[in-house]
Amino acid sequence: MTELQQDRLDELLGRFVADLGATISAGNVAIGDKLGLYRALAEAGPFTPEELADYTGTAERYVREWLPGQAAGGHLSYDEAAGTYSMTAEQAYAFADPDGPALPGAFQLAVACLTDSPKILDAFRTGAGVAWGDHHPDVYTGCERFFRPGYAANLVSSWVPAVPGLGDRLTAGIPVADVGCGLGASTRLLAEAFPASACTGFDAHEHSIELARKAASPCAFEVASAQDFPGTGYGLVATFDCLHDMGDPVGAARHIHDALADDGWWLIVEPFAGASPGENLNPVGRVYYSFSTFLCVPHAVSEGAADALGNQAGEAAIGAVVREAGFRTFRRVAETPFNLIYVARR
Repeated sequence: MTELQQDRLDELLGRFVADLGATISAGNVAIGDKLGLYRALAEAGPFTPEELADYTGTAERYVREWLPGQAAGGHLSYDEAAGTYSMTAEQAYAFADPDGPALPGAFQLAVACLTDSPKILDAFRTGAGVAWGDHHPDVYTGCERFFRPGYAANLVSSWVPAVPGLGDRLTAGIPVADVGCGLGASTRLLAEAFPASACTGFDAHEHSIELARKAASPCAFEVASAQDFPGTGYGLVATFDCLHDMGDPVGAARHIHDALADDGWWLIVEPFAGASPGENLNPVGRVYYSFSTFLCVPHAVSEGAADALGNQAGEAAIGAVVREAGFRTFRRVAETPFNLIYVARR
């Protein structure tokens, strides 16, 4: 055994403490979100623990423990002299504003994934898959909350304009298929921004489509997979953060190719990823590889994937799928710290 380097060990232990605190804090974030504690602090704080408990109808002893833990993580602010907790404008925007980044949704998704640990443990041992519909229900709503702010901030304002001519065609009116739409956040954004276009969201998960239909929306939602969704002549087919989840992405891409009009576009939004694992060894890559282990790879395997893409597949792998399906062009048109956006044409 090689001799330990104390400074390296200390650095590792420091990361461990931060990681452990973040892991257990995720459950507390989910609790604060569901009980309306962040919302109460944002709209009426500062509060002492007793005041917050009274305001929210919760038990003071639990609230008294929850508050300093959140303040220690930087999610809340603490005034020691007054003994009160509050939220800065930035904290309130991130944790309590429905039009903000909705950070609790990401923690909701993470906690739901951890709930499914026994299934994933078994998958590691057997090589079996875990289908999307077999996960904890908070996975579906948490995933929508995780991705929706990024779509709201970028889809209409940045990604559509990055494709020359697409905005004009959507404004004039074209049929649009949002494939793998989940709860339909992306479908509704397109439909609301471009009311002349007929937008339909398709997803193979029936419960997600049921939830999508419950929200007031100018678009339609149907249960169908990427390999068999109905219709042809679409001016736009979009896949948002889902191509890498599919057991047969090439089959899906071929069906999309055949469903498009000759002058149509396939808009492909995928998680940000570099060309190799070494390029993804960063905080965003860590988040994505971890979610991929619990969600993306297990689902693709459940659909029969021999070698699942995973959500860090990267541009070369996505491009290979697109070209194998017969598309004439494939290029990256935009990016954010969390997504890469491509467009393909027949």
